[in-house]
Amino acid sequence: MTARFESPDGRVHASYWLETGDDPQRAAEVIAGEQSSGTFTAVPGETPELKARAGARVEQLEVIDHSDRPSLPGGMVSARYTRCRLTLSWPLDNLGPSLPNLVSTVAGNLFELRQVSGLRLLDLRLPAAFAAAAPGPAFGIAGTRRLAGVATGPLIGTIVKPSVGLSPAQTADTVRLLVAGGIDFVKDDELQADGPHCPFDQRARAVMQVVNEAAERSGRKAMVAFNITGDLDEMRQRHDLVLALGGTCVMVNLNSIGIAGLLALRKHAQLPIHAHRAGWGYLSRSPALGWDYAPWQLLWRLAGADHLHVNGLANKFSEPDESVIAAARAVLAPAFDDHPMAAMPVFSSGQTGLQAAPTHAAVGGCDLIHAAGGGILGHPGGVKAGVAAMRQAWDAAQSGVPLAEHARQHAELQAALGFW
Repeated sequence: MTARFESPDGRVHASYWLETGDDPQRAAEVIAGEQSSGTFTAVPGETPELKARAGARVEQLEVIDHSDRPSLPGGMVSARYTRCRLTLSWPLDNLGPSLPNLVSTVAGNLFELRQVSGLRLLDLRLPAAFAAAAPGPAFGIAGTRRLAGVATGPLIGTIVKPSVGLSPAQTADTVRLLVAGGIDFVKDDELQADGPHCPFDQRARAVMQVVNEAAERSGRKAMVAFNITGDLDEMRQRHDLVLALGGTCVMVNLNSIGIAGLLALRKHAQLPIHAHRAGWGYLSRSPALGWDYAPWQLLWRLAGADHLHVNGLANKFSEPDESVIAAARAVLAPAFDDHPMAAMPVFSSGQTGLQAAPTHAAVGGCDLIHAAGGGILGHPGGVKAGVAAMRQAWDAAQSGVPLAEHARQHAELQAALGFW
């Protein structure tokens, strides 16, 4: 599998879907100037030599179609709006291999230019210098499997539900049922942080007591991703507590802590970082504005995310299956020839064993976490039966056996089909 995100020429390349009411070539030049050496008017210092050295280049401009109305408000008024595929490139010397400054370059002021009536970042190709400078995942797929004790197959996971409102003791009681049922992976909901009803320190201590006691009996420790999202000092302190208690994973909400926040945590962390994409919809839901998932996830893999949420097939949100599949494949794709930056996709959101076979087929394997909240916790036979049913569904998927046929020999799966 070849690297997907490495630049062919040592420059930063970004591809966009562009809609403009201006002449497309002129609009492309305006965007290139705005995001490099130019401004709204000529200035004495912008010499031809400087522009040749530091200016962004229009590498490709391909007209796709036209519209008689703009996708976004506030731009220039025109009788016709042209939609294009635009690729720009920048010299690495403009920014150096800096992830925060990369975001400013490829996703900065260009979105609000009046020549732009629609703009979406589709793809990134980066110089290998970014891979050399960025930390990348410390654990990735192999390290996650080792710590979770799951050598093959997916990690069967769940989310503590209700999402908020449980006390530390009630949270630990739920986790007790899950680890007794043989769960591989448990995560806090992204909303569960450090509120007065369920303080982080108390929750972590209560949960890890349950997890450690179960591990002593079984010889395998379930991985629990504790949500440590907060300011930098809070995240470091919470990480250190989880580590001291024998925990094997921490979780953060990426859009809440930012690239610099994840970089700082990655520098400090000695545990896998489970990265939640809460807020992804405001970056992506309009097809005429924002980001595709592939370039977005690349930034977070470079910054140190070991697991990345990709939504789930037949999910409860608005994202179609083809988008979810593309996201998972992007996370699994090697990033650079010498630095694969392997991370594990996390499927969640309204998941049950019904999605096991199509998920397996879509990604071509089992290097993933499949997190089912209600799909496990809502099993009529209880939590243990819910875990067993999910695992049985995945056994069927890996064996190529139809789910209904496999269920005839597995009571937990048979019962689950009635409520899934």
